[in-house]
Amino acid sequence: MGYGLNRGMLKLYSLFFLLLLPLVSNAQNGFEFNLIQKGKQDKNTLLVVGGIQGDEPGGFLSASLLATHYEITKGSIWIVPNLNFYSIIKRSRGPYGDMNRKFAKLSKQDPEYKTVERIKNYIKDDNVKLIVNLHDGSGYYRKKYEDHMHSPNKWGQCSIVDQANIDAPVYGNLEEISSKVVKHVNNNLIKSEDIYHVHNTRTKEGDKEMEKSLTYFAINQGKAAFGNEASKNLPTHKRVYYHLLALEKYMDIMGIEYKRKFTLDPKGVYRAINDDIYISLYNEKIKLPLSQIRDIVKYFPIKKDGVLDFKASNPLLTIIKKDNTYVIQYGNRRLSRLKADYLDIDYEHRSVKLKIDGKFQDVKFGSLVDVKESFLVQQSNGYRVNVIGYTNKNKRETGVEIKSKEIPKHFSLDRKGTIYRVEYYTQNKFAGMVLIKFKT
Repeated sequence: MGYGLNRGMLKLYSLFFLLLLPLVSNAQNGFEFNLIQKGKQDKNTLLVVGGIQGDEPGGFLSASLLATHYEITKGSIWIVPNLNFYSIIKRSRGPYGDMNRKFAKLSKQDPEYKTVERIKNYIKDDNVKLIVNLHDGSGYYRKKYEDHMHSPNKWGQCSIVDQANIDAPVYGNLEEISSKVVKHVNNNLIKSEDIYHVHNTRTKEGDKEMEKSLTYFAINQGKAAFGNEASKNLPTHKRVYYHLLALEKYMDIMGIEYKRKFTLDPKGVYRAINDDIYISLYNEKIKLPLSQIRDIVKYFPIKKDGVLDFKASNPLLTIIKKDNTYVIQYGNRRLSRLKADYLDIDYEHRSVKLKIDGKFQDVKFGSLVDVKESFLVQQSNGYRVNVIGYTNKNKRETGVEIKSKEIPKHFSLDRKGTIYRVEYYTQNKFAGMVLIKFKT
């Protein structure tokens, strides 16, 4: 649950005090969170925080989609999609305790001290006027007890404020704003059980645990702050749907305008989360589509020193090295494991010729090429070519027409059996990769 935690569990968490696994990162900064700034920066900025607790994927996936699938055409948004990135990777509420209970007082010896101080500085920034902290909570919040899963003790499906009003230059009418958000969400419910309510925790009236939270810290800096909870009883993509409905209403209230790259319904959200994700490596000599990637990819070209330079399409994507295996992680999901084939890398950028369905094309390394019937790799004196999984009697992989049925499906990069690797080598160095995608 996002905010709620009984005192017994709090005592348990207090007994435990990222990165233990080496992280391969384009920023080389361990598991530090990203701050993504979108729009034209101004003094009316919305700060959206996801991932303060790593077992709440609805929250951090919503923030990541806001970062990757929205264009801000008017106004300013700052997005932190992965505040507690190590917690996300570990699929844990908090390996070092609940980060959302560290905003009142925190020892400098705490492993998360620098992270908490950094997000505090963004909250206090003069540009930021409103903060939304995204959570997934258990059950369904109701103001009166209905049953075990629908009661005042549950945290799912509600908009949270610490008090009705604060003394702030703008957006101080917290409960009124929260009511507008709730009304908008409730006009777009998937089913009636999912109804949202305003949940005023009345923190300063004696809730000692909520006094330690991010939102209570924010309102004491004179900033409007809200928690948004989606129910853990819902599938993740439906949680994201409700979070995005709420976020769009906050943007509307603040006069922030945007363009969205997908349809805001459960199917559209599911596709946006799962389909449009990839990682590119070695300055885009390799580009891996990840939506259907196999659990294990063998003999994958890795630079001899073990350092894997990559760019990710989504801030929740990263690669973690463990021995000779490189794990591709998307939030708290492991997508694939790359089994290393250590090689020197040739960084020269070139294009190669392929004959695609009877027509020759110049193709750059890192490309994914659609093929209906067959492809042919033109022989080149400069390269040795390996079409992964393909063999013939003449032991040739260039100058021959290759059809999908001639490559065993278990050599495909994807689980559907449609994408295959064509790797190029010059002398003893890996030069680049082209992916062939057979249309089904």
